[in-house]
Amino acid sequence: MTRRQRRLLLIGASGAVLGIAVALAWKPTHLFKPGISFTAKRVLQGSVVMLGLGLSLHQVLSAGADSLPVLVGTLAIALGMAWVAARALGITRDIGILIGVGTGICGASAIAAVNAVIDAEESDVSYAIATIFTFNVVAVLLFPGIGHLIGLSEHAFGLWAGTAINDTSSVVAASTAYGETAVTYGVVVKLTRTLAIIPICLALSWWVSSRAARPRADGAERSRFSVWRTFPLFIIGFLVAVAVNSVGLIPAGWHPSLAHVAAWMITAALAAIGLSTDLSYVRRSGLRPMALGAILWVTVGLSGLGLQLLTGTI
Repeated sequence: MTRRQRRLLLIGASGAVLGIAVALAWKPTHLFKPGISFTAKRVLQGSVVMLGLGLSLHQVLSAGADSLPVLVGTLAIALGMAWVAARALGITRDIGILIGVGTGICGASAIAAVNAVIDAEESDVSYAIATIFTFNVVAVLLFPGIGHLIGLSEHAFGLWAGTAINDTSSVVAASTAYGETAVTYGVVVKLTRTLAIIPICLALSWWVSSRAARPRADGAERSRFSVWRTFPLFIIGFLVAVAVNSVGLIPAGWHPSLAHVAAWMITAALAAIGLSTDLSYVRRSGLRPMALGAILWVTVGLSGLGLQLLTGTI
């Protein structure tokens, strides 16, 4: 990644914050919402696939293997703390599960996947997403400064961001402000972490199987769980891109241009994410879900650093 590409990404990270500020003063009309939504989600996913075209299978497997102890440890701690804290705060089981997996795995994607299993009430899903979104924004603003304060290398910060920040876009935004290596490593770690959706959803599916015949509180029929319907398919696109590059189908001379395109896509996506901010969801979610989100956010962040220290990856 060239200095010019990194500058683009820094502009994108700043654009996310500026987008939030604009959204507070001006709410985008229906005319703009489809384009903003497409850019924030699909363009971001496409940029992750583009990044895969510059990575080898060895790099991805090595990063995934190196980060696995930290990823598994933080996930177990997040889910355990979610169960304990939710009971202590008097939060319903479904909200506790949704916020727990959202914090421990990959934010809104994990919430959507798990909701297909537990079939939570719509209000519970909204509360969980609002809570996760709030701490994504906080992480983007605070993590780079904390990383510099405690002297993390770019590699160590990428691992920390990929492990402790919920959403892919927020991992990209925070690690972009830290450096080139942090972005690459953070994305690989984050996508490795996202794979935990499959075993978690399968385990929950088995757990709720005894409740499958029970009607929902609102009288609706419970939906059937499907891994492929809920799993983020752009991860498969990323792995295909890595495989294509690994077998030499992408000429080395194309890599700078592809990285430049990816940088532009990330810049546009992060700015759109900022513009799509709706703090009314945050206000409606209430204090207890936010308290649970705060407890889990701090727990995952600190346990991630602790596990990196224990495994010598800090």
